[in-house]
Amino acid sequence: MKAEQIIFAARPKGLPDSKTFKTVTVDLPELQQGEVLIKPVYYSVDPYMRGRMNDTKSYIPPFEVGQPIESGGVAAVAESMDSNFQPGDLVMLTSSRPLLPWATASIYNATHLKKIDNSVPPSYYLGILGMPGLTAYFGLLDIGKPKAGETLVISGAAGAVGIVVGQIGKIHGCRVVGIAGGTEKVKLLTDVFNFDAAIDYKGNQDMKSSVAAACPNGVDIYFDNVGGEISDGVMANMNTFGRIPLCGQIALYNSTEVPVGPRVQPIMITRSLLMQGFTIGNYASRFGEGFKALVEWVKQGKLKYTETTMEGFDKLPEAFLALFAGKNQGKLIVKV
Repeated sequence: MKAEQIIFAARPKGLPDSKTFKTVTVDLPELQQGEVLIKPVYYSVDPYMRGRMNDTKSYIPPFEVGQPIESGGVAAVAESMDSNFQPGDLVMLTSSRPLLPWATASIYNATHLKKIDNSVPPSYYLGILGMPGLTAYFGLLDIGKPKAGETLVISGAAGAVGIVVGQIGKIHGCRVVGIAGGTEKVKLLTDVFNFDAAIDYKGNQDMKSSVAAACPNGVDIYFDNVGGEISDGVMANMNTFGRIPLCGQIALYNSTEVPVGPRVQPIMITRSLLMQGFTIGNYASRFGEGFKALVEWVKQGKLKYTETTMEGFDKLPEAFLALFAGKNQGKLIVKV
């Protein structure tokens, strides 16, 4: 059997482009006892994947040139030589090997697969009930430690993580302010996801003043998904004993030079701020706790979600690049 794969063709400098990816056709071996042939149904594309394109030490190994790109995914069983799996079963890879290669078909030992509960939309396992939802849950609650009446500001607020952070903040009684790009996303945050206010960063020449106007009592928690000039403006408005979960820096991921900006250390000292970087892998032993809470909030209607879906296996590179153009609302999913 033949399968198409999208491989990592070359390490990019700055923003990735079409030369970063290459589609090849490979022959798959015969299915053996205990093995399962799966075909992808949904793929997740996420900003952290840009870091894996650099040959640098990080919390996750870099992509290997000449090997398939990989990301979170949901697949369907096509053929099975294991009694625990039947054709049509929806599966994900186990936590020991959680990322699905960009391939139209793959073979796995059955021990590396787990069935998923299809009582919720399968794509939710890549979004609100997957890495983005868990990232929001642990980052806000463990580092942000929200209290009723506090002001929570979120950059990248209309993205997969930001939307969930804001709603969890509301569940805990915070006043929630989101920062996003464009009037449509700003309206989405306030009208659909119940944010108290939202700031459009596009064309905004004075983020410091905009944050001050939206947060008259200052900022107690800043959930930072973006970095750059947006974060400079928020930091200037932080209250004493404020907390800053540092989740992402998408504004800087494609920088070819070391960016220079305001130094945050004086503000952190004089206002006794806590800033802590984290990755979702830090909380692997507690995923069950987070998943249980998120499922309950979804069932209670306390958490809403939105997805931007692109269709077609060949759209994966385009979808990934769309992240850096801000084209997605909520989780960006590719339906194969």
